[in-house]
Amino acid sequence: MDLIAYLRDDSSRSALSGNTSVELSVTGSTALQNDINDKLGEALPQYLAVVVGLSLVLLIIAFRSILVPIKATIGFLLSVLAMFGAMVAIFQWGWFGIADAPGPIVSFIPIIAIGVLFGLAMDYEFFLVSSMHETYQKTKDAKAAVVSGFGLGSKVVTAAGIIMVAVFAGFVTNHDATIQSIGFGLAFGILIDAFVVRMTIVPAVMTLLGKSAWWIPKWLDRILPHVSIEGEADSKK
Repeated sequence: MDLIAYLRDDSSRSALSGNTSVELSVTGSTALQNDINDKLGEALPQYLAVVVGLSLVLLIIAFRSILVPIKATIGFLLSVLAMFGAMVAIFQWGWFGIADAPGPIVSFIPIIAIGVLFGLAMDYEFFLVSSMHETYQKTKDAKAAVVSGFGLGSKVVTAAGIIMVAVFAGFVTNHDATIQSIGFGLAFGILIDAFVVRMTIVPAVMTLLGKSAWWIPKWLDRILPHVSIEGEADSKK
């Protein structure tokens, strides 16, 4: 990689050829992988911003709240950090001897892992919070809504979380390091998201927030479209 950077530098080309008009090109698997890494590295912040931004907008529309989407997004980012931290510790630093040959994480893995984890995390968030939202709409009791909604949604999140962790954990037995790292990262990320973030942090934060969790500015409430998550609109008709 250092050699590729040296050959592609303008001053290096002039010094090597003795002619400023000469162009040097570098090819090969290392140069190709280096270019792919650079492109994916540039795209990752934008990709993450789009994913997080869309989740905020959709959750604000669905739950008609400001703090609930912010809480959900922060929880997702915590899960992503935990997933990446575990992948680096196991497959880059070689902790516990799971990886046969520890090395840098393949560049496309973060893109794939973030997308899959985001989809599952938002599913678990909807399972839990939609039940709380429905109960709150009926009773206007924020703490009772958390208890009732958690009782309904936690069973689904527990079952779904166990299934997905078991599925992705099965890939760790594969001999390919890339498949191993993807399977382990997603299994660990889903474990943290389902059982730490959604099942522990979410109900605790919702209880502490109380009615303020469902607050939304009146001007924003007027311009947002109304959507039916659990069939509320149909039941009113």
